[in-house]
Amino acid sequence: MAEDESLAARHYRPSATPRGTLLYLHGGGFTIGGLETHDSLCRQLALHADAHVLALDYRLAPEHRFPTAVDDSWAALRWLHTQGRHHGLDNERLAIGGDSAGGTLAAVAALWAREHGLELRTQLLITPGTTAHADTASHRLFANGFLLDATTIEWFFDQYIDRSQRSDWRFAPLNADDLEGVAPALVLLAECDPLVDEGLAYADRLRAAGVRVELELVRGVTHDFIKMGRALDEARHAIHWLGTELKKALHA
Repeated sequence: MAEDESLAARHYRPSATPRGTLLYLHGGGFTIGGLETHDSLCRQLALHADAHVLALDYRLAPEHRFPTAVDDSWAALRWLHTQGRHHGLDNERLAIGGDSAGGTLAAVAALWAREHGLELRTQLLITPGTTAHADTASHRLFANGFLLDATTIEWFFDQYIDRSQRSDWRFAPLNADDLEGVAPALVLLAECDPLVDEGLAYADRLRAAGVRVELELVRGVTHDFIKMGRALDEARHAIHWLGTELKKALHA
């Protein structure tokens, strides 16, 4: 993103004195989704964590292909770090998070933050994509009939990124050379999700690199369950867990 360009964002302020700020990146296969689709989730995270949440409307494919979403996410995090206090945000206690494709972007931004010495209290990774080719056992097991199917995943990928680029760690953070020193992670996964194996693999690599990881695997639910908080007990409990752990990280 060029210096003279701007992106839309939505600021959630749950109380008179929230502490810390979460930059939230929505899911949608880098192709769909936005501020409205994730409004309820962001509200609940802000309330449970008593923290600012800044939801970013990053640019989407196919009009804006890889690595535009990566660049937008990192630009927003840098802006939050340097300018957030001038806009009523707490820029001293920062976290980044997202779901699905947004979880991918959050993991990548956390790696950029480590490289540039930008301290994050935590990275919140909800059902993130981390591999290059959708070729894990869970992709085969849950290829059809579990909300996010193989055909849809391939369509999203084709809209966003050329096949020749898919091994780039900015698309597949599991391919990053070194995860040591990145922010502690809160990882939330769904059992019946094509992406569950790569989420577990990324959590394992983080732990192997000495990164503190808190992981919850929610049984019997599909990808995107986190947005069903009004109808699904598992989603309500997961949001409460995320908010509680986020509050611990940001208020410490």
